[in-house]
Amino acid sequence: MAILVVGSIALDTIRSPYGHVERSLGGSATFFALSASYFTEVRMIGVVGEDFTAHDEEVMRKRGVDTRGIEHAPGKTFHWSGEYGKNPNDCTMHELHMNVFEKFQPKIPAGYLDSEYLFLGNIDPLLQAKVHGQLKSAKLVGLDTHPFWIETAAKQLADAIKNIDVMIINDGEARQFAADHNLVRASQKILAMGPKALVIKHGEYGATIFFREQQFGFGKHPFRAPALPLEEVRDPTGAGDAFAGGFMGYIASQGKLTAEVLKRAMFYGGVMGGFAVERFGTERLLSLTRDEIEARFQIFRQMTHLG
Repeated sequence: MAILVVGSIALDTIRSPYGHVERSLGGSATFFALSASYFTEVRMIGVVGEDFTAHDEEVMRKRGVDTRGIEHAPGKTFHWSGEYGKNPNDCTMHELHMNVFEKFQPKIPAGYLDSEYLFLGNIDPLLQAKVHGQLKSAKLVGLDTHPFWIETAAKQLADAIKNIDVMIINDGEARQFAADHNLVRASQKILAMGPKALVIKHGEYGATIFFREQQFGFGKHPFRAPALPLEEVRDPTGAGDAFAGGFMGYIASQGKLTAEVLKRAMFYGGVMGGFAVERFGTERLLSLTRDEIEARFQIFRQMTHLG
Protein backbone atom coordinates (compact mmCIF):
# COMPACT_ATOMS: atom_id res chain seq x y z
CA MET A 1 0.00 0.00 0.00
CA ALA A 2 1.67 3.23 -1.15
CA ILE A 3 1.74 6.30 1.05
CA LEU A 4 2.46 9.76 -0.37
CA VAL A 5 4.06 12.39 1.86
CA VAL A 6 4.27 16.08 1.02
CA GLY A 7 6.43 18.34 3.16
CA SER A 8 9.78 19.98 3.73
CA ILE A 9 13.21 18.65 2.82
CA ALA A 10 15.97 20.45 4.69
CA LEU A 11 19.65 20.66 5.49
CA ASP A 12 19.85 21.17 9.26
CA THR A 13 22.64 22.48 11.48
CA ILE A 14 22.10 21.19 15.01
CA ARG A 15 23.94 21.42 18.31
CA SER A 16 23.22 19.64 21.57
CA PRO A 17 25.26 18.64 24.64
CA TYR A 18 26.22 15.50 22.68
CA GLY A 19 27.85 17.28 19.71
CA HIS A 20 26.78 18.91 16.48
CA VAL A 21 26.17 18.34 12.77
CA GLU A 22 26.42 20.76 9.87
CA ARG A 23 23.83 20.79 7.07
CA SER A 24 22.55 17.33 7.89
CA LEU A 25 19.69 15.80 5.89
CA GLY A 26 16.38 16.67 7.57
CA GLY A 27 12.93 18.12 7.03
CA SER A 28 9.42 16.93 7.90
CA ALA A 29 8.93 14.89 4.72
CA THR A 30 12.39 13.32 5.06
CA PHE A 31 11.93 12.08 8.63
CA PHE A 32 8.42 10.87 7.84
CA ALA A 33 9.47 9.05 4.67
CA LEU A 34 12.45 7.28 6.23
CA SER A 35 10.37 6.18 9.21
CA ALA A 36 7.42 4.97 7.13
CA SER A 37 9.73 3.15 4.70
CA TYR A 38 10.23 0.37 7.26
CA PHE A 39 6.55 -0.54 6.89
CA THR A 40 5.36 0.24 3.37
CA GLU A 41 6.08 1.84 -0.01
CA VAL A 42 6.68 5.59 0.34
CA ARG A 43 6.46 8.31 -2.28
CA MET A 44 7.77 11.78 -1.56
CA ILE A 45 7.05 15.31 -2.79
CA GLY A 46 9.23 18.26 -1.81
CA VAL A 47 11.62 20.85 -3.18
CA VAL A 48 15.41 21.15 -2.86
CA GLY A 49 18.06 23.56 -4.06
CA GLU A 50 21.36 23.24 -5.86
CA ASP A 51 23.19 22.46 -2.61
CA PHE A 52 21.20 19.25 -2.19
CA THR A 53 23.56 16.52 -3.36
CA ALA A 54 22.99 13.33 -5.29
CA HIS A 55 24.23 11.52 -2.18
CA ASP A 56 21.43 13.07 -0.08
CA GLU A 57 18.83 11.77 -2.49
CA GLU A 58 20.52 8.38 -2.83
CA VAL A 59 20.30 7.97 0.96
CA MET A 60 16.51 8.00 0.67
CA ARG A 61 16.44 5.78 -2.39
CA LYS A 62 18.46 3.16 -0.54
CA ARG A 63 15.61 3.01 1.95
CA GLY A 64 13.24 2.39 -0.95
CA VAL A 65 11.72 5.88 -0.92
CA ASP A 66 10.39 6.93 -4.33
CA THR A 67 11.94 10.39 -4.90
CA ARG A 68 10.50 11.16 -8.34
CA GLY A 69 8.36 13.85 -6.72
CA ILE A 70 11.34 15.86 -5.46
CA GLU A 71 11.66 19.11 -7.42
CA HIS A 72 15.14 20.55 -7.98
CA ALA A 73 14.97 24.35 -8.09
CA PRO A 74 17.58 27.11 -8.55
CA GLY A 75 18.79 28.40 -5.19
CA LYS A 76 19.46 26.84 -1.82
CA THR A 77 17.62 24.16 0.15
CA PHE A 78 15.52 25.05 3.21
CA HIS A 79 17.98 25.44 6.09
CA TRP A 80 17.42 25.48 9.84
CA SER A 81 20.01 26.00 12.59
CA GLY A 82 19.32 25.44 16.28
CA GLU A 83 20.75 24.37 19.61
CA TYR A 84 19.28 22.12 22.30
CA GLY A 85 20.17 22.51 25.97
CA LYS A 86 20.48 19.86 28.65
CA ASN A 87 16.68 19.73 28.67
CA PRO A 88 15.89 18.41 25.16
CA ASN A 89 12.61 20.32 25.23
CA ASP A 90 14.54 23.61 25.25
CA CYS A 91 15.71 24.72 21.81
CA THR A 92 17.18 28.01 20.63
CA MET A 93 16.77 28.67 16.91
CA HIS A 94 19.74 30.55 15.45
CA GLU A 95 18.82 30.70 11.76
CA LEU A 96 15.88 29.91 9.50
CA HIS A 97 16.23 30.27 5.74
CA MET A 98 13.20 29.22 3.70
CA ASN A 99 15.14 29.49 0.41
CA VAL A 100 13.48 27.44 -2.38
CA PHE A 101 10.84 26.18 0.09
CA GLU A 102 9.37 29.70 0.29
CA LYS A 103 7.78 29.43 -3.16
CA PHE A 104 7.13 25.67 -3.06
CA GLN A 105 4.11 24.59 -5.12
CA PRO A 106 3.65 20.81 -4.79
CA LYS A 107 3.26 18.98 -8.09
CA ILE A 108 1.91 15.44 -8.00
CA PRO A 109 3.49 13.17 -10.64
CA ALA A 110 0.94 11.15 -12.62
CA GLY A 111 2.43 7.97 -11.19
CA TYR A 112 1.55 9.11 -7.66
CA LEU A 113 -2.16 9.71 -8.24
CA ASP A 114 -3.05 6.16 -7.24
CA SER A 115 -1.47 6.54 -3.78
CA GLU A 116 -3.82 4.97 -1.24
CA TYR A 117 -2.56 6.89 1.78
CA LEU A 118 -1.64 10.58 2.03
CA PHE A 119 0.24 12.52 4.67
CA LEU A 120 0.25 16.29 4.47
CA GLY A 121 3.36 17.43 6.33
CA ASN A 122 4.09 20.82 7.82
CA ILE A 123 3.49 23.21 4.91
CA ASP A 124 1.11 26.10 4.17
CA PRO A 125 -2.51 24.92 4.83
CA LEU A 126 -3.53 26.26 1.41
CA LEU A 127 -1.01 23.90 -0.20
CA GLN A 128 -2.17 21.03 2.01
CA ALA A 129 -5.75 21.56 0.82
CA LYS A 130 -4.60 21.81 -2.78
CA VAL A 131 -2.75 18.49 -2.64
CA HIS A 132 -5.63 16.79 -0.87
CA GLY A 133 -7.98 18.04 -3.57
CA GLN A 134 -5.92 16.23 -6.19
CA LEU A 135 -5.89 12.95 -4.27
CA LYS A 136 -9.47 12.55 -3.12
CA SER A 137 -9.38 8.77 -3.64
CA ALA A 138 -6.92 8.23 -0.76
CA LYS A 139 -8.17 5.73 1.84
CA LEU A 140 -6.69 7.65 4.74
CA VAL A 141 -5.43 11.23 4.94
CA GLY A 142 -3.23 12.48 7.78
CA LEU A 143 -2.11 16.06 8.42
CA ASP A 144 0.48 17.82 10.57
CA THR A 145 1.02 21.53 11.17
CA HIS A 146 3.21 24.01 13.05
CA PRO A 147 2.66 26.91 15.48
CA PHE A 148 3.60 29.32 12.68
CA TRP A 149 0.59 28.24 10.59
CA ILE A 150 -1.70 28.18 13.63
CA GLU A 151 -0.69 31.77 14.37
CA THR A 152 -0.73 33.15 10.82
CA ALA A 153 -3.23 30.97 8.92
CA ALA A 154 -5.68 29.55 11.46
CA LYS A 155 -8.71 29.91 9.17
CA GLN A 156 -6.95 28.24 6.25
CA LEU A 157 -5.82 25.43 8.57
CA ALA A 158 -9.38 24.95 9.81
CA ASP A 159 -10.49 24.65 6.18
CA ALA A 160 -7.69 22.17 5.39
CA ILE A 161 -8.71 19.75 8.15
CA LYS A 162 -12.43 19.65 7.33
CA ASN A 163 -12.27 16.41 5.37
CA ILE A 164 -9.17 14.64 6.67
CA ASP A 165 -9.08 11.45 8.71
CA VAL A 166 -6.31 12.05 11.25
CA MET A 167 -4.65 15.24 12.46
CA ILE A 168 -1.31 14.73 14.26
CA ILE A 169 -0.04 17.61 16.42
CA ASN A 170 1.68 18.12 19.77
CA ASP A 171 -0.07 19.21 22.95
CA GLY A 172 1.15 22.81 22.74
CA GLU A 173 -0.16 23.14 19.19
CA ALA A 174 -3.52 21.64 20.20
CA ARG A 175 -3.92 24.17 22.99
CA GLN A 176 -2.87 27.00 20.69
CA PHE A 177 -5.17 26.00 17.83
CA ALA A 178 -8.22 25.41 20.03
CA ALA A 179 -7.46 28.38 22.32
CA ASP A 180 -8.07 26.12 25.30
CA HIS A 181 -5.50 24.96 27.87
CA ASN A 182 -7.47 21.81 28.73
CA LEU A 183 -6.49 19.08 26.26
CA VAL A 184 -9.79 17.22 26.46
CA ARG A 185 -11.77 20.33 25.58
CA ALA A 186 -9.14 21.34 23.01
CA SER A 187 -9.41 17.96 21.30
CA GLN A 188 -13.21 18.21 21.19
CA LYS A 189 -13.02 21.63 19.57
CA ILE A 190 -10.52 20.46 16.94
CA LEU A 191 -12.48 17.29 16.17
CA ALA A 192 -15.61 19.41 15.69
CA MET A 193 -13.77 21.11 12.80
CA GLY A 194 -13.74 17.88 10.80
CA PRO A 195 -11.04 15.27 11.54
CA LYS A 196 -12.27 11.80 12.47
CA ALA A 197 -9.35 11.37 14.87
CA LEU A 198 -6.80 13.59 16.57
CA VAL A 199 -3.39 12.32 17.71
CA ILE A 200 -1.82 14.58 20.32
CA LYS A 201 1.88 13.98 20.95
CA HIS A 202 3.25 14.55 24.44
CA GLY A 203 6.98 14.23 23.65
CA GLU A 204 8.73 12.03 26.21
CA TYR A 205 5.32 11.13 27.72
CA GLY A 206 3.85 9.41 24.67
CA ALA A 207 0.72 10.27 22.68
CA THR A 208 -3.07 10.19 22.96
CA ILE A 209 -5.60 9.61 20.20
CA PHE A 210 -9.06 11.20 20.49
CA PHE A 211 -12.05 10.41 18.27
CA ARG A 212 -15.01 12.30 16.86
CA GLU A 213 -18.00 10.26 18.03
CA GLN A 214 -17.46 6.55 17.36
CA GLN A 215 -14.83 5.99 14.68
CA PHE A 216 -12.70 3.04 13.53
CA GLY A 217 -14.31 0.66 16.03
CA PHE A 218 -13.48 2.82 19.05
CA GLY A 219 -15.98 4.11 21.54
CA LYS A 220 -15.97 7.68 22.82
CA HIS A 221 -12.91 7.25 25.05
CA PRO A 222 -9.36 8.18 23.95
CA PHE A 223 -6.45 5.75 23.83
CA ARG A 224 -3.05 6.56 25.33
CA ALA A 225 0.30 5.07 24.29
CA PRO A 226 3.36 5.80 26.45
CA ALA A 227 6.86 6.65 25.28
CA LEU A 228 9.83 4.49 26.17
CA PRO A 229 12.08 6.22 28.74
CA LEU A 230 15.46 6.89 27.12
CA GLU A 231 18.79 7.39 28.85
CA GLU A 232 20.04 9.82 26.19
CA VAL A 233 18.22 12.14 23.80
CA ARG A 234 20.93 13.39 21.48
CA ASP A 235 18.77 15.27 18.96
CA PRO A 236 14.97 15.67 19.23
CA THR A 237 14.73 17.16 15.71
CA GLY A 238 12.31 15.16 13.60
CA ALA A 239 11.00 12.97 16.42
CA GLY A 240 7.40 14.03 15.77
CA ASP A 241 7.73 13.42 12.04
CA ALA A 242 9.28 10.00 12.69
CA PHE A 243 6.32 9.25 14.99
CA ALA A 244 3.91 10.20 12.21
CA GLY A 245 5.85 8.03 9.75
CA GLY A 246 5.68 5.00 12.02
CA PHE A 247 1.99 5.63 12.76
CA MET A 248 0.88 6.13 9.14
CA GLY A 249 3.34 3.60 7.73
CA TYR A 250 2.08 0.80 9.94
CA ILE A 251 -1.55 1.59 9.09
CA ALA A 252 -0.73 1.53 5.37
CA SER A 253 1.02 -1.83 5.77
CA GLN A 254 -2.14 -3.42 7.17
CA GLY A 255 -4.55 -2.44 4.39
CA LYS A 256 -7.42 -2.02 6.85
CA LEU A 257 -8.35 0.34 9.64
CA THR A 258 -9.60 -1.16 12.89
CA ALA A 259 -9.28 -0.28 16.54
CA GLU A 260 -6.50 -2.85 16.94
CA VAL A 261 -4.55 -1.48 13.97
CA LEU A 262 -4.80 2.07 15.33
CA LYS A 263 -3.60 0.98 18.77
CA ARG A 264 -0.59 -0.79 17.30
CA ALA A 265 0.09 2.20 15.04
CA MET A 266 0.32 4.44 18.11
CA PHE A 267 2.99 2.16 19.57
CA TYR A 268 4.92 1.90 16.30
CA GLY A 269 4.84 5.69 16.10
CA GLY A 270 6.39 5.83 19.56
CA VAL A 271 9.00 3.25 18.57
CA MET A 272 10.13 5.26 15.53
CA GLY A 273 10.10 8.60 17.33
CA GLY A 274 12.23 7.09 20.08
CA PHE A 275 14.79 5.73 17.64
CA ALA A 276 15.04 9.07 15.82
CA VAL A 277 16.31 10.97 18.87
CA GLU A 278 19.15 8.53 19.61
CA ARG A 279 21.43 10.03 16.95
CA PHE A 280 21.79 13.34 15.14
CA GLY A 281 19.53 14.06 12.18
CA THR A 282 18.34 11.03 10.24
CA GLU A 283 21.34 8.85 11.16
CA ARG A 284 19.47 6.37 13.36
CA LEU A 285 16.57 6.02 10.95
CA LEU A 286 19.06 5.03 8.26
CA SER A 287 20.77 2.31 10.30
CA LEU A 288 17.75 0.53 11.77
CA THR A 289 16.65 -3.02 11.11
CA ARG A 290 13.10 -4.34 11.24
CA ASP A 291 14.21 -6.76 13.97
CA GLU A 292 15.24 -3.79 16.15
CA ILE A 293 11.86 -2.17 15.55
CA GLU A 294 9.96 -5.32 16.51
CA ALA A 295 12.13 -5.86 19.60
CA ARG A 296 11.32 -2.37 20.86
CA PHE A 297 7.64 -2.85 20.03
CA GLN A 298 7.68 -5.90 22.30
CA ILE A 299 9.14 -3.75 25.10
CA PHE A 300 6.19 -1.38 24.67
CA ARG A 301 3.81 -4.33 24.92
CA GLN A 302 5.44 -5.53 28.13
CA MET A 303 5.31 -2.02 29.61
CA THR A 304 1.56 -1.77 29.09
CA HIS A 305 0.31 -5.34 29.61
CA LEU A 306 -1.61 -5.93 32.80
CA GLY A 307 -2.83 -9.48 32.19
